[in-house]
Amino acid sequence: MEYKWTVLSNTTLGTLMSSLDTNIVLISLPTIARELPQTTILDLLWILMGYTLLTAAVLVNFGRLSDMFGRVRLYTFGFAVFTAGSALCSLSQTGPELIGFRLVQGVGAAFLFSNSGAIITDAFPETERGMALGINQVAIVAGSVSGLVLGGILTYTIGWRSIFYVNIPIGIAATIWAHHNLKELAVIKRGQKIDVLGNVSFAGAISLILAAITFYATGSSSVENMLLMLVGGIVLFMGFVFYELRAENPMFDLKLFRIRLFAAGNLAIFLNALARGAVTFVLVFYLQGPTMRLNPYVAGLFLVPTSISLSFFGPISGRLSDRYGARLISTIGLVVSAIGFLMLSRLGQTTTFNSLVVPLVFVGSGMGIFASPNRASIMNSAPPPERGIASGMSSTLVNVGSIFSMGMAFYVMSLNVPMKNLAGIFLGTSNGGQVGAWVNSFISSIHYLFIISTAILLIAIVPSVLRGDRRSLQHPLSSGISK
Repeated sequence: MEYKWTVLSNTTLGTLMSSLDTNIVLISLPTIARELPQTTILDLLWILMGYTLLTAAVLVNFGRLSDMFGRVRLYTFGFAVFTAGSALCSLSQTGPELIGFRLVQGVGAAFLFSNSGAIITDAFPETERGMALGINQVAIVAGSVSGLVLGGILTYTIGWRSIFYVNIPIGIAATIWAHHNLKELAVIKRGQKIDVLGNVSFAGAISLILAAITFYATGSSSVENMLLMLVGGIVLFMGFVFYELRAENPMFDLKLFRIRLFAAGNLAIFLNALARGAVTFVLVFYLQGPTMRLNPYVAGLFLVPTSISLSFFGPISGRLSDRYGARLISTIGLVVSAIGFLMLSRLGQTTTFNSLVVPLVFVGSGMGIFASPNRASIMNSAPPPERGIASGMSSTLVNVGSIFSMGMAFYVMSLNVPMKNLAGIFLGTSNGGQVGAWVNSFISSIHYLFIISTAILLIAIVPSVLRGDRRSLQHPLSSGISK
């Protein structure tokens, strides 16, 4: 098999597995809460978000490490760590243990995410990168959606631990495959330094902001402590930006944002993640909640239309972007997703599979149409020596957008639903009694969230349209960055 297809096959498997585990836990949370002793609602939130948070925090510096020591070598190492983390997760006996082992998984996922796009870009010519990156990007987005379906099936039929068992044989085989078949095509840049201060300030900033939201929303923190954490996070982030602009080897090479295609594509992908992250989060607890009362298996099946439509349109839009560029196609994808979100904002207390098909097809199709061209646009705009860090920066923005979207969703629901009842939904204990008046507030909060997501997608259209086309690349600046 031609080498480029070997690269695409292995990296797509890697990103699919790591993105699957972003959401495969989500649909299993009520079951995990019932079966792990003394698991709290705060534990559940951090079982879900800790994985993505750690991935976002270290991903860019892992991209820098890969530029220094070899993308293939560290990508393969990431597969091994991810597989080991999955095995540990399956053995967890308490909520805090599962949080810790999910962090190990997150380290492995960060190596996979930070290198897959760069390895593909090295292996494929520019005329085929849109198609190749499109397939890989679809694996990322489809994995995060399909994880809900697979997680529901496995949890209902075998048990929640099986969602981690499945990674072990696949991960071992893929690690061996990557070690023996992938070749290093990148130019290794020795002598660079890891931006420790930048990494710590960035991780601290997003952790404090997310902790402020979740601790306050669950009643685990006072208003004063919440404001203290929020202000601390904002100050740390401002310090991060100030330092990065002056650092010799920055974690975020902010000079890349002077490239119009790079800046616009990354802003669009961040806003898209901020909008869509809340959707699956909300639908999972709506479908298993007090009015629908579906088991994880059936709830997962309800979400199949999103996965199918996304997987269908992703490769097609990638090929079209190779020919026509990313601006028009990515913008169409955002509009299509926005229509789907607006339809979902009219959900009632109960719904049927047939009623959900059309809005979910719109949401999935829009995600697929947007993801491939936008990712190709970002990677094509980056100078070759910077592709490792560029891939890491882009994936970081996706992860940050997703975790803040989930934090936003929980906060909005906590403003409308009494915490006792909201905890019952998350802990899977709300289905035994009669539906109370508070359920109307729960449904209203879902409406608010889908309207907010629609608005965010409409805002994302602006950078998508203003990105320009391939001729917008500033090649002299790109050359200057790579020196």
